[in-house]
Amino acid sequence: MKSSTIKLVLTASLLTVLSTACDKQLDEYNPSGLTAENVYTTPAGFETLVNAAYSYTRWWYGKEDGYALSELGTDLWLRGAGDVYPELTDYTSNLQSNQKDVDTEWGRLYAAVNVCNAGIKRIGQSGMSDAQQKIREGELRFLRAFYYWHIVETWGGVHFTTEPTEGVQTTANKTPIETFYKQIFEDLTVATANLPATTTDYGRVTKPAAEAFLAKMYLTRGQNKEAGDLAEKVITGYTFALQPKYADLWSMTNLENKEIVWAVNYSKDLNLNDRVDATLYPDGHPRGANNGHLLWTMKYDDQPGMTRDIANGRPFNRYMPSLFLLNLFNEKIDSRYAASFKTVWIANNSATAGIKVGDTAVFASKYIIPASVQASKKYRTWDQSKVYKANGAAAGDRLHYVCLKKFDDPTRPTVAEEQSARDAYVIRLADVYLVSAEAAFKQGNTTKALERINQVRQRAAIPGKEKDMLITASDLSLDFILDERARELAGEQLRWFDLKRTNKLVERVRKYNPEAGANIQDYHTLRPIPQRQLDAIQNKADFTQNPGYN
Repeated sequence: MKSSTIKLVLTASLLTVLSTACDKQLDEYNPSGLTAENVYTTPAGFETLVNAAYSYTRWWYGKEDGYALSELGTDLWLRGAGDVYPELTDYTSNLQSNQKDVDTEWGRLYAAVNVCNAGIKRIGQSGMSDAQQKIREGELRFLRAFYYWHIVETWGGVHFTTEPTEGVQTTANKTPIETFYKQIFEDLTVATANLPATTTDYGRVTKPAAEAFLAKMYLTRGQNKEAGDLAEKVITGYTFALQPKYADLWSMTNLENKEIVWAVNYSKDLNLNDRVDATLYPDGHPRGANNGHLLWTMKYDDQPGMTRDIANGRPFNRYMPSLFLLNLFNEKIDSRYAASFKTVWIANNSATAGIKVGDTAVFASKYIIPASVQASKKYRTWDQSKVYKANGAAAGDRLHYVCLKKFDDPTRPTVAEEQSARDAYVIRLADVYLVSAEAAFKQGNTTKALERINQVRQRAAIPGKEKDMLITASDLSLDFILDERARELAGEQLRWFDLKRTNKLVERVRKYNPEAGANIQDYHTLRPIPQRQLDAIQNKADFTQNPGYN
């Protein structure tokens, strides 16, 4: 299978089906010696196809490539010293058709769609009971809609088909965005009708997950009443609940909690997370399990009193928060700042004179600390003046800064371990609350919008500060909703889509991100089509590059 193009061969897709699964916690079946058609006509073989359809979510969620495409190049993040995709972070002139991250995700998303298309077409031949067929079709329909949403929002009106690729395909079509969304709505309608309300297989999509995603799709297309009604159904019609404390969401012992509507789950046995699967990860990329814990951590192990350890993480220093993001929080009343960001490092060795194990070794602050105060401390300080320029651009080495810590994993077995068993949350209830609020605001229903936003904010309040966290109608605006989504959801692979959905991407990047803002253009609301795709097709005059790119 040429995974970087649409040139997909059905039998090659089936090799993927036979050798991978959504999560190795789901039962695998490898029917050795069976042909493709035989696999489709056995219940166990068809289950493996469905599991394979899930597996492609792992290429985006909890992975560096997915973070780069969904969080970077927004108002919330600047590039750290270790950023490997600065063209995406800063919209440099190198963001062109040969960009590796874009190439990788294009290939995997279309491979995922092809598996879904094959399963949907042949589910009637699966040998499953009618009831089981209904559920599995619902899952495949949801996944096809999910993957096509990533495709159409990332690249616009590109190639579209609902037929599995049989043989080599050497042409591609340019399809209107409306056609993609017509199919997305059709698939999600089937999914919401067919799927069960709950599942005993954590990680499988359910009816409320499909409804929550459909609400987001309605919101994306400006169907605000439908979005609000469906979001409210998810909020009130099931047993989901906001966690009592925002910090509880990120504990490795509390991943499967009642706030999670749907997550991409990773096995606790890191050996089962596909890192060496020659078909799904042919070059070991992208580090098997969740690697979010690597990407946001600063280089602390060159600081006085600090040695790299498991608790503090392995610092890839890919991304640093924008000053705008840090300043969105009033940490005196909002617990999300302390729950989301690491600002203090405690000494774990005593090799530095004057610092003992257990002392504060490093302190990072979004504020300017007077020089006299810094001089009076034994520990190293990284304050606003050292990290940021007056306009918010990075001032220093991009190695030392306040760090996002949501995805830290102190349960990893070794200091060098790149993989984490952390689940990647895709839909959680707080997001659904904010979808409801945005839909209500856009319909002029200020009362409902305030109700849902204030519920999210009160959950986030430092005890005793609940009233201080309440907002009123005079505070409410689309920009405030986006600010609140940043406070609640920063880093959770939603920001680029949020800004694009609200037509605020270019405006807010220019206003709040001085590095990316200097380069971003209107055409950057779409990504470049990979050159390998353009080279592979014969109808080059019909299937052309997106505007603005070479």
